[in-house]
Amino acid sequence: MKKFMKILKRLIIVLLVLGVFMFLNNTSLLTKERDAEPLLLAHRGMAQTFHMEGITGETCTAERIYEPEHSFLENTIPSMDAAFEEGADIVELDIQLTKDGQFAVFHDWGLECRTNAKGNTRDYTMEELKKLDIGYGYTADQGKTYPFRGKGIGMMPSLDEVMKEFPEGDLLIHIKSNDPEEGVMLAEYLSMLPAERLEKIAVYGGDRPIAALKEEMPGMRVMSKATLKECLLPYIGAGWTGYMPNACKNTQVHIPESYTKLLWGWPNKFLNRMDDAGTRVIVVAGDGSWSEGFDRPEDLERLPDGYSGGIWTNRIELIAPIYKKE
Repeated sequence: MKKFMKILKRLIIVLLVLGVFMFLNNTSLLTKERDAEPLLLAHRGMAQTFHMEGITGETCTAERIYEPEHSFLENTIPSMDAAFEEGADIVELDIQLTKDGQFAVFHDWGLECRTNAKGNTRDYTMEELKKLDIGYGYTADQGKTYPFRGKGIGMMPSLDEVMKEFPEGDLLIHIKSNDPEEGVMLAEYLSMLPAERLEKIAVYGGDRPIAALKEEMPGMRVMSKATLKECLLPYIGAGWTGYMPNACKNTQVHIPESYTKLLWGWPNKFLNRMDDAGTRVIVVAGDGSWSEGFDRPEDLERLPDGYSGGIWTNRIELIAPIYKKE
């Protein structure tokens, strides 16, 4: 009995020491405050927002927009310019492959939802897509009126046009398909850019195109579900020691706010570790489904005090003024 009690006592001491170590090694209370403002990511630039209730992968979001509060259409050069002017640090944009092997900046595979055409972007050349009205399908009153009809003709840009318009802008490119060939083609395009330009570009999307792009450009900052799991699962398992998985280095991670409580050292210790690893952290709202963002000032109250990582928003015009006060 005495031997058992002796072993138990030692075990309790070990556990206490381990608990103290885990606390001290991961608490943000003892971490130097990060003297920086959050990094603001404008999803699709300045865009029309829409009701999220009952949304699925087949939902035409242009048919359920709120009453417009501004005149910008997502994924256009004016919307990106407006987002940067409002204070966005990063602008996210979507790309689709065209019939003539270019990348159109457009969200949907199909054209019926937003435009006056049918079929897929792959069925059209970039020149043909330029003739479409990308504001054709937007309505806030179930089809009674179409406030942007006739105003989006010629406004679908190519990726090349965006790069030329924003030669120094920080961009997050979203490959919308899961076709690995698109990853290869995008790598071929990006590889022609100078190294200093690539430092301000990141790419995310399906596992297959991102893996293909990463194979062609190992130094590119990328993200997919696969890369996210490869980084965060080992970190959740062993990050309490300060261990940083190789998959977490020099990359990008988008973390749903509901999962942040699983991250050792959240927020400041975790963000410092990711900074040291050369990795950019963006927090998205809720569980990360359907590109939920921090879109209202009251949404920011859910973030930790002094949070200085990345923030995903669909309403840069409402969120940026809170942080970008002169």
